[in-house]
Amino acid sequence: MPNRLAASPSPYLRQHADNPVDWWSWSPEALAAARSADKPLLVSIGYSACHWCHVMAHESFEDSAVAEYMNEHFICIKVDREQHPDVDAICMEACQRMTGHGGWPLNVFLTPEQEPFFAGTYFPPEQRQGLVSWPMVLQAVAKAWSETPDAVHNQAAELTGAIVNTASAQLQPGPVDRDFRAAALDNLSQSFDSDHGGWGGAPKFPPHGTLEFLLAVGASDEGEDAREMALSTLSAMAAGGIYDQVGGGFHRYTVDGTWTVPHFEKMLYDNALLARSYLHGWQLSGEDRFREVCTETLDFILRELRAEDGGFCSALDADSEGVEGRFYVWTEQQLRTALGGELADAASAYFGTSLRGNFEGANVLEAHGPRPQRLAEIRCKLYGARAERVRPGLDDKRITAWNALAIGALAEAGAVLGRADYLEAASSAATLVLSSEQLMRTGDVPGYLDDYAYLVEALVLLYEASFEPRWYLAAVDTAEQMIKRFGDAENGGFFTTPDGQDAFVTRRKDLEDAPIPSGSSAAAFGLLRLARLAGSTDYERSAIGVLATHGPLAARHPHALGHLLTALDFHLADDVREVALVGPDTELVDTVRRRYRPHVVLAGSSEPSDTVPLLAHRELPGAYVCERFACQAPTSDPQSLETMLIS
Repeated sequence: MPNRLAASPSPYLRQHADNPVDWWSWSPEALAAARSADKPLLVSIGYSACHWCHVMAHESFEDSAVAEYMNEHFICIKVDREQHPDVDAICMEACQRMTGHGGWPLNVFLTPEQEPFFAGTYFPPEQRQGLVSWPMVLQAVAKAWSETPDAVHNQAAELTGAIVNTASAQLQPGPVDRDFRAAALDNLSQSFDSDHGGWGGAPKFPPHGTLEFLLAVGASDEGEDAREMALSTLSAMAAGGIYDQVGGGFHRYTVDGTWTVPHFEKMLYDNALLARSYLHGWQLSGEDRFREVCTETLDFILRELRAEDGGFCSALDADSEGVEGRFYVWTEQQLRTALGGELADAASAYFGTSLRGNFEGANVLEAHGPRPQRLAEIRCKLYGARAERVRPGLDDKRITAWNALAIGALAEAGAVLGRADYLEAASSAATLVLSSEQLMRTGDVPGYLDDYAYLVEALVLLYEASFEPRWYLAAVDTAEQMIKRFGDAENGGFFTTPDGQDAFVTRRKDLEDAPIPSGSSAAAFGLLRLARLAGSTDYERSAIGVLATHGPLAARHPHALGHLLTALDFHLADDVREVALVGPDTELVDTVRRRYRPHVVLAGSSEPSDTVPLLAHRELPGAYVCERFACQAPTSDPQSLETMLIS
């Protein structure tokens, strides 16, 4: 049996290379094999840090009898959802339509023509707790395909038609007005968890997009309620078990509603997005803990997710030694062995191990007690002791979109906090991402919309942080390619997949900003900010195409469209300023960066330059504050600049 997965760039696929299942990767060859053999496709989707994916693999895909049946009746395809988000999105929609729920592992059966007809998530090896077994599913599907093929094809055609109709239904453009902000804030305030921060109960996910919208609104004088919701949520997460109190960085979510017991995987995207939110929270509040969490999180990314080539790996697994969370949790005895008596007493009081976060006989550390004077020493000793344990697995895929999130976070924090190492890391990763002739998602997979859109945002931030024109020029080039390859010239907005690429079932448009910003929202926000540097109405027009079609939904569904709300807020704000610094001194630069200014774009050069249009024709040194390229007289006085920025 050929081993087709051993050389895959996806660790998730490589994890299955030695299964007795005759796995294919998602490829034209696999699809052709299904057509040739007239067998259904069994598409099994997951990702390397997925706990239940590992469980099902061990229970079923490593079983030789089960594998033999799969190989006989199906063309079996393994898909990394992070590598092929288009395939995952269509299959997930099919599963949700059929079962009312979704998740991973995701197992979907398709006709050789790639039309889904049956789907589900985790299936145990034997029937239990109301769940049918995986062998029962395989036998039922194989029997239906053999004995009632017309019924299977009819069901597949009906389900596929519903998916296509949903994707092709055009949202009607609506008015984009200032009322969206009040409506969204009212919705968020009504559902806000005032006891624990955030929104919703268990499981509880970090609300990245919502936080950024609230922080942007909170930067204004009238944004007190928004500011309070954002800052209290940041405080609660920083104190909870969702945050790694020893090594820094955030786990993916908590299984409870109190931020206590996490699902222990650590994703690059969570940590990049939250680092920026904590940076902005610090700029707004002056709360030192927020700055610490920002730097601890970015230091975690650099220490544990940065690869030798300068790119960033995707995730750390939840499991080690086959047990979820084993690497991160502590018994009281383990704490005392690592710290000794006095420090152990202080750590126990601070982390509250005897009170909260119990996890299978050990404790998830939180930070609810008085802060010990020797906290840095405590954390250092615990980190050293933990380093002796078996580490969770590393997903070493470099996904362009997620790397772009890290680039943006490192660039902005590097500029604001004066961290040259952050800027160097951002520049190195950006150079790597841009080194291919064509932007790739990962390995040999071409880029999707979010890869381009996140990169536009990141390159704008990197230019603003470094004032290096090459990053502005790269942002322009990436934006032009994005509009050409993904833009819907007829109806506005952007498709997830590029023009000319064979679509799986249909071309879709991203909408929801969950768990991370959609490609559409990121494209809109990145183009709006780039337009202010470039003076381009074309970029703004492309962005407004997204806002006009998706914007009316944002106020009604702010939890799902937080990044789009941030783009809307920028587009409709009265105080958007373009700042051009020519021959800037440190005080002028610090004046702009000291406060969180969500409605400011910044260009700078040590001498007059026309590479960036916002800087063109600026002959006198100083700071120019502009609105849509209509600029006030330059100033070299930091206090005058501050007055101009807030007036």
